[in-house]
Amino acid sequence: MKPIQKIVVLGPESTGKSTLCAALAAHYQTIWTPEYARQYLSEHGTMYTYDDLLTIAKGQIKNEDEAYASLNKNIVDHHTKNTSNKLIVDTDMYVMKVWCEYVFNNCHHYILEQINQRSYDLYLLCDIDLPWAADEMREYPDAGPRLELFTIYKELLINQNTPWGIVSGVGAQRTTNAIQLIDQHL
Repeated sequence: MKPIQKIVVLGPESTGKSTLCAALAAHYQTIWTPEYARQYLSEHGTMYTYDDLLTIAKGQIKNEDEAYASLNKNIVDHHTKNTSNKLIVDTDMYVMKVWCEYVFNNCHHYILEQINQRSYDLYLLCDIDLPWAADEMREYPDAGPRLELFTIYKELLINQNTPWGIVSGVGAQRTTNAIQLIDQHL
Protein backbone atom coordinates (compact mmCIF):
# COMPACT_ATOMS: atom_id res chain seq x y z
CA MET A 1 0.00 0.00 0.00
CA LYS A 2 1.30 3.45 -0.94
CA PRO A 3 1.60 5.89 1.98
CA ILE A 4 -0.54 8.99 1.63
CA GLN A 5 1.38 12.11 0.65
CA LYS A 6 -0.09 15.28 2.15
CA ILE A 7 0.46 18.44 0.11
CA VAL A 8 -0.48 21.72 1.77
CA VAL A 9 -1.31 24.82 -0.27
CA LEU A 10 -0.99 28.02 1.71
CA GLY A 11 -0.43 31.73 1.29
CA PRO A 12 -2.10 35.09 1.76
CA GLU A 13 -5.72 35.59 0.80
CA SER A 14 -6.61 35.94 -2.88
CA THR A 15 -3.62 33.97 -4.15
CA GLY A 16 -5.65 31.22 -5.79
CA LYS A 17 -5.27 28.55 -3.12
CA SER A 18 -8.71 26.97 -3.47
CA THR A 19 -8.63 27.10 -7.26
CA LEU A 20 -5.18 25.51 -7.26
CA CYS A 21 -6.26 22.78 -4.83
CA ALA A 22 -9.23 21.85 -7.02
CA ALA A 23 -7.02 21.77 -10.13
CA LEU A 24 -4.38 19.63 -8.41
CA ALA A 25 -7.01 17.21 -7.10
CA ALA A 26 -8.40 16.87 -10.63
CA HIS A 27 -4.91 16.35 -12.11
CA TYR A 28 -3.93 13.68 -9.59
CA GLN A 29 -7.45 12.20 -9.48
CA THR A 30 -7.70 12.58 -5.75
CA ILE A 31 -9.54 14.56 -3.11
CA TRP A 32 -8.78 17.86 -1.46
CA THR A 33 -9.70 19.43 1.86
CA PRO A 34 -11.23 22.89 1.43
CA GLU A 35 -10.35 25.69 3.84
CA TYR A 36 -12.76 25.33 6.76
CA ALA A 37 -12.64 29.05 7.56
CA ARG A 38 -14.75 29.84 4.48
CA GLN A 39 -17.50 27.48 5.60
CA TYR A 40 -17.38 28.74 9.18
CA LEU A 41 -17.45 32.43 8.27
CA SER A 42 -20.24 31.83 5.73
CA GLU A 43 -22.35 30.23 8.46
CA HIS A 44 -21.44 32.58 11.35
CA GLY A 45 -20.64 35.89 9.69
CA THR A 46 -17.36 37.56 8.89
CA MET A 47 -16.92 39.23 12.27
CA TYR A 48 -14.79 36.80 14.25
CA THR A 49 -13.03 36.62 17.59
CA TYR A 50 -9.80 35.09 18.77
CA ASP A 51 -11.81 32.10 20.11
CA ASP A 52 -13.50 31.68 16.72
CA LEU A 53 -10.06 31.04 15.25
CA LEU A 54 -9.63 28.10 17.62
CA THR A 55 -12.98 26.70 16.48
CA ILE A 56 -11.92 27.18 12.85
CA ALA A 57 -8.59 25.44 13.51
CA LYS A 58 -10.37 22.44 15.05
CA GLY A 59 -12.78 22.30 12.10
CA GLN A 60 -9.85 22.40 9.66
CA ILE A 61 -8.14 19.51 11.49
CA LYS A 62 -11.37 17.50 11.57
CA ASN A 63 -11.94 17.95 7.83
CA GLU A 64 -8.33 17.07 7.03
CA ASP A 65 -8.47 13.93 9.18
CA GLU A 66 -11.75 12.84 7.59
CA ALA A 67 -10.32 13.35 4.09
CA TYR A 68 -7.20 11.40 5.03
CA ALA A 69 -9.31 8.51 6.36
CA SER A 70 -11.48 8.53 3.22
CA LEU A 71 -8.47 8.48 0.90
CA ASN A 72 -6.79 5.77 2.96
CA LYS A 73 -9.95 3.64 2.76
CA ASN A 74 -10.06 4.16 -1.00
CA ILE A 75 -6.44 3.02 -1.34
CA VAL A 76 -7.01 -0.06 0.84
CA ASP A 77 -10.24 -0.99 -0.95
CA HIS A 78 -8.84 -0.68 -4.47
CA HIS A 79 -5.30 -2.13 -4.14
CA THR A 80 -4.26 -0.72 -7.52
CA LYS A 81 -1.24 1.24 -8.65
CA ASN A 82 -3.53 3.83 -10.22
CA THR A 83 -5.22 4.86 -6.97
CA SER A 84 -3.86 8.26 -6.03
CA ASN A 85 -2.02 8.54 -2.75
CA LYS A 86 -1.99 12.35 -2.72
CA LEU A 87 -4.15 14.43 -0.40
CA ILE A 88 -4.35 18.13 -1.24
CA VAL A 89 -4.90 20.34 1.82
CA ASP A 90 -6.10 23.94 1.44
CA THR A 91 -4.35 25.65 4.39
CA ASP A 92 -3.07 24.12 7.60
CA MET A 93 -2.18 25.20 11.12
CA TYR A 94 0.58 27.51 9.88
CA VAL A 95 -2.20 29.58 8.31
CA MET A 96 -4.10 29.54 11.61
CA LYS A 97 -0.94 30.57 13.50
CA VAL A 98 -0.30 33.48 11.13
CA TRP A 99 -3.95 34.55 11.24
CA CYS A 100 -4.04 34.50 15.06
CA GLU A 101 -0.78 36.38 15.43
CA TYR A 102 -1.43 38.88 12.64
CA VAL A 103 -4.88 39.86 13.90
CA PHE A 104 -4.69 39.20 17.66
CA ASN A 105 -0.92 39.13 18.46
CA ASN A 106 -1.43 35.75 20.13
CA CYS A 107 -1.84 32.11 19.16
CA HIS A 108 -3.80 29.28 20.77
CA HIS A 109 -1.66 26.52 22.28
CA TYR A 110 -3.78 23.95 20.44
CA ILE A 111 -2.66 25.38 17.09
CA LEU A 112 1.00 25.35 18.10
CA GLU A 113 0.67 21.76 19.36
CA GLN A 114 -0.90 20.68 16.08
CA ILE A 115 1.96 22.26 14.14
CA ASN A 116 4.39 20.14 16.14
CA GLN A 117 2.34 16.94 15.94
CA ARG A 118 1.24 16.89 12.31
CA SER A 119 3.46 16.10 9.36
CA TYR A 120 3.19 16.89 5.69
CA ASP A 121 5.17 15.91 2.62
CA LEU A 122 5.23 19.20 0.71
CA TYR A 123 4.18 22.81 1.10
CA LEU A 124 3.18 24.97 -1.86
CA LEU A 125 3.29 28.69 -1.08
CA CYS A 126 1.09 30.68 -3.45
CA ASP A 127 2.80 33.82 -4.71
CA ILE A 128 1.10 37.21 -4.55
CA ASP A 129 1.46 37.66 -8.32
CA LEU A 130 -2.32 37.36 -8.84
CA PRO A 131 -4.41 40.52 -8.59
CA TRP A 132 -6.39 40.80 -5.38
CA ALA A 133 -10.05 39.90 -5.96
CA ALA A 134 -12.78 41.29 -3.73
CA ASP A 135 -14.63 38.74 -1.63
CA GLU A 136 -16.72 39.22 1.51
CA MET A 137 -14.32 36.90 3.38
CA ARG A 138 -11.16 38.85 2.50
CA GLU A 139 -9.64 41.57 4.65
CA TYR A 140 -6.37 42.83 3.13
CA PRO A 141 -6.69 44.30 -0.38
CA ASP A 142 -3.57 46.48 -0.12
CA ALA A 143 -0.22 45.34 -1.49
CA GLY A 144 1.62 46.05 1.79
CA PRO A 145 -0.20 43.51 3.98
CA ARG A 146 -0.21 40.93 1.18
CA LEU A 147 3.57 41.18 0.87
CA GLU A 148 3.98 41.17 4.65
CA LEU A 149 1.86 38.00 4.98
CA PHE A 150 3.65 36.30 2.08
CA THR A 151 6.97 37.04 3.79
CA ILE A 152 5.71 35.61 7.09
CA TYR A 153 4.65 32.38 5.37
CA LYS A 154 7.94 32.16 3.50
CA GLU A 155 9.93 32.59 6.73
CA LEU A 156 7.87 29.87 8.43
CA LEU A 157 8.57 27.47 5.58
CA ILE A 158 12.28 28.28 5.47
CA ASN A 159 12.54 27.43 9.16
CA GLN A 160 10.94 23.98 9.04
CA ASN A 161 12.08 20.68 7.55
CA THR A 162 9.38 19.81 5.00
CA PRO A 163 10.18 20.49 1.32
CA TRP A 164 8.40 23.51 -0.11
CA GLY A 165 8.22 25.73 -3.16
CA ILE A 166 6.65 28.95 -4.36
CA VAL A 167 3.89 28.62 -6.94
CA SER A 168 3.51 31.54 -9.31
CA GLY A 169 1.89 32.14 -12.68
CA VAL A 170 -1.63 32.74 -13.88
CA GLY A 171 -4.31 30.18 -14.68
CA ALA A 172 -3.14 26.90 -16.16
CA GLN A 173 0.50 27.98 -15.83
CA ARG A 174 0.09 28.26 -12.05
CA THR A 175 -1.27 24.71 -11.95
CA THR A 176 1.52 23.43 -14.21
CA ASN A 177 4.12 25.08 -11.98
CA ALA A 178 2.58 23.43 -8.89
CA ILE A 179 2.50 20.01 -10.60
CA GLN A 180 6.18 20.39 -11.49
CA LEU A 181 7.03 21.11 -7.85
CA ILE A 182 4.99 18.13 -6.66
CA ASP A 183 6.53 15.77 -9.20
CA GLN A 184 10.01 17.08 -8.39
CA HIS A 185 9.67 16.55 -4.63
CA LEU A 186 7.37 13.53 -4.44
